[in-house]
Amino acid sequence: MERRKFLKGAALGAGATALATPALAQGGRQLTIVSTWPRDFPGLGTSAQRLAKRIGEISDGHFNVEYFAAGERVGAFDVFDEVASGNSQAYIAADYYWVGKHPGFAYFTAVPFGMTTPEWNAWVKFGGGQELWDELSGEFGLKALTCGGTGAQAGGWFNKEMNSPDDFKGLKMRIPGLGGTVLSKLGASTVSLPGGQIYENLVSGSIEATEWVGPYNDYFMKFYEAAKYYYTGGMHEPGGGLAFGMNASWWGSLTDYEKAVLTAACYEENGNQPEEAAALNGQYLQKLINEHGVEARAFNEDIWDAFGDAAAEVFEETREHSALAAKINDDFQAKLREIGSWRAAAEIEFSAQRNRVLGMI
Repeated sequence: MERRKFLKGAALGAGATALATPALAQGGRQLTIVSTWPRDFPGLGTSAQRLAKRIGEISDGHFNVEYFAAGERVGAFDVFDEVASGNSQAYIAADYYWVGKHPGFAYFTAVPFGMTTPEWNAWVKFGGGQELWDELSGEFGLKALTCGGTGAQAGGWFNKEMNSPDDFKGLKMRIPGLGGTVLSKLGASTVSLPGGQIYENLVSGSIEATEWVGPYNDYFMKFYEAAKYYYTGGMHEPGGGLAFGMNASWWGSLTDYEKAVLTAACYEENGNQPEEAAALNGQYLQKLINEHGVEARAFNEDIWDAFGDAAAEVFEETREHSALAAKINDDFQAKLREIGSWRAAAEIEFSAQRNRVLGMI
C-alpha cells in the first residue's frame, strides 16, 4: 500500500462506509462513527474500520453502522465536539488529543514513563481506571471504552542524531499529549498534527522530527524519506491505548444487549490491534533498515534522565490543574507501581534473560 494512495483517498473524502446488513438494520440503531484516522491508514485506520464492521456483524445488523474516516464528515481533531454535541454517536481516537480540554485525558491514552499496553488494560478494566475515565468523560457528555492499543511506541524519527538533552533545544517536533509537554521542557517546539498531515510537514521542513507509532505503522508513512534516524525506544507512549468515545446520552439510551454488543466489539479489537502490531513490528523494522537505510538508534541515559526530570515537573503541573486531574494522576501512578512491580520481577526479567541467552537484540 502506497502512503500517498491512502492519503489521497482520505483527502478526497471517499464518504461513509455502510457496514450493517440493511434487511436486519431496519428498526435497529443508527450508529455513526467518526475517526481521527484517514481511510485505510495501516494499523490505526484499518483497526478502526475493522471495529466498525465488527459491530454490525456481532449485532447481526441491529446497529446500522456508518463509518467516516478523518475529513469525510468532520476534521480529525473535530470528532470530540462532533460526538459530544450528538451529531454523531461515536468517535475512534486517541484521547490524549483532548488534553487542551482537560489534561486528565492523557492518562487514557498514554503518559511519559507510564503503563505498557497490558498494564494499562489491567488498570482500566480491573484497577479502577474505567471509573475515572467515566468521571472525566462524563464532564463533557461522553462515555468511552478502550478499543485498541499500539504497544510500546518508538521514540521517533529525527533528521539528526540526538546525543544529549541539548539537542532538543529548538527542535521542531510533532508529538502530542504530555510527551510533547516533556519535550517542551527540554526546549523543543512541539505541535500536535493529525496523522495525515505529518509526512508533508516533515518533508517540507516545517517539522524536523516526529513520533508516530512503531515500525509496522511507520513503514507506510515513508518518514525515512526525510529523517533517517529512528529512535526505537521512547518515553512518551509505552502503551498507546485508544478510545471508542460515545455520546453519553446516546449510550444511556441503549439496552443492556446493545451495550454488551458494543463492549464486546471494542474489547475484541482492543486485543486485535496490539497483537497485530506485535506480529509485524519486527518484520517491518528490518525492512526499514535493510530496504531504506534507516539507522536505528537508542537514546542514551543522559537523555533518559532529562526526560525523567521533565516528566516529574509535568505530572506536578497536571495535578495542579484540578482536583480531578490530581485524582486521576495519583491513582494512575499508584496502580502503575503495583501492576508494574510484578511485571518487572517476572516478565521483564525473563525477557532480558531470554534475549541474552538467545542472542536477540
